[in-house]
Amino acid sequence: MANCVQCGRKLPGLTFGRKVCVWCKQHEAAQRGEEGDDARQPVMAVPWVRRESTITLTHVLFGANVAVFIAMALASGSIEDFPPNVSIPFGANFGPLTLSGQWWRLLTYMFLHGNLLHIGFNMWCLWDLGALCESLYGRGTYACVYLITGVAGGIASVGWNPGVWSVGASGAIFGLAGALIASFALGEFSLPGMAIRGTLRSLVIFAVFNLFLGGFFGGIDNACHIGGLVSGLILGALIALIAPQQDAIRRAAVLGVVALLIVGSGFEVQRWRGPSIQFGRSLVSARSHNQQMISELQTKIQKNPQDASAHYALAHAFFVDGQFPAGETQLERVLELQPENAQARLDLGAAYLSQDEPEKAEDEFTKLVKQDPSNAEAHAALGMALADQDHHDKAVFEYQAALRLNPKITGVYYRLGISQSELKQYDDAIASFLKEREAHGDTPELEAALADAYQAKGMRQPAEEARKKAAELNGAPLNN
Repeated sequence: MANCVQCGRKLPGLTFGRKVCVWCKQHEAAQRGEEGDDARQPVMAVPWVRRESTITLTHVLFGANVAVFIAMALASGSIEDFPPNVSIPFGANFGPLTLSGQWWRLLTYMFLHGNLLHIGFNMWCLWDLGALCESLYGRGTYACVYLITGVAGGIASVGWNPGVWSVGASGAIFGLAGALIASFALGEFSLPGMAIRGTLRSLVIFAVFNLFLGGFFGGIDNACHIGGLVSGLILGALIALIAPQQDAIRRAAVLGVVALLIVGSGFEVQRWRGPSIQFGRSLVSARSHNQQMISELQTKIQKNPQDASAHYALAHAFFVDGQFPAGETQLERVLELQPENAQARLDLGAAYLSQDEPEKAEDEFTKLVKQDPSNAEAHAALGMALADQDHHDKAVFEYQAALRLNPKITGVYYRLGISQSELKQYDDAIASFLKEREAHGDTPELEAALADAYQAKGMRQPAEEARKKAAELNGAPLNN
């Protein structure tokens, strides 16, 4: 089958002597002012040479995204990494909410962005791809492709990651890229062959490169990108094959059928992810309550910065929300106001320990031991901080001090045994593990540690019995 010498489009079969397709002939006729009534496709100006002064749909979409970003920045007081308590109220796509009836989030999420770099890159892509798509498809089809593929990307996102909130126009942008790739590949537009090949190559590189990046960097929603790209490819192919002319009825039929299929897929995702939705909604409710508490405490502290109890309560609210650095800052403020507050110092050291900062934790626990040498919890906590730094000899000393002050303190015999095992004091370790079991009951971790100590002593039978008991406590089947 021959190709058009101007645009590279496939010519119909049994074409003898004709080297130019009907689209290119129509384009030439239009340039001469001789456009006839039998045109199969309206001739559109080449997008890269157009100079319109009117407001385009791309301008509107660009402006809407920027306006929402400014509103989110004002609400959060920052332009970097908007937290969930800002993004979700603005309409982020979040499975437990979206699939529980808040379907409007599949539209709103594509006008939200996470930070300045995110919106900057997406708007750069939209400015170029949107202008090209609007010029070639026309405003109505362009708007439908943008919204339909954006929704498809949102459904793919909540289907793949129902517990992760998602924002950004990239699903719709990938949809535009997919539609253009399919349309250029199937020869819909009467453009010069060189322009078609170059633009098609650029679009394919754009899609592949960005999907590749999304697979290697965290925080990029590739499920949304793939959903938008695939739906765009399907839409672009159907338009090129069924309605290449700007026939309103055919175009509407294609767009309507694809939209219905995507709506149906949304309900299928809802049915599939149903069991996880209820848990997610409970989590959102709890976090919303905690966010309200954080807001109220912050207001209270603004009115009275010297209120140590408010700082302490805010610290724990931040910990519940997973904001450990913010919680640590509040506890540090409590200790500035109340240097003798033993509980605040103990909590601050524990926060440092949980964030893998044992040196800071050791410093706080050492201050607490000096402040109150009879505090068994302080000695035990100091032992944990020392053990985390492999100072097991010093850790043993602190654990033993804690047990002298309070022999019933939970978990200290176990930790003492761990440090004794690290020092190869296996007899002492076994004795400590047995005391922990006698005082506080058995656990899989305790039996596993006891088995290791027995094994190190060459006591194979007790080691095997301890391992079997650990497996039973874990509920794991035993291998015969």
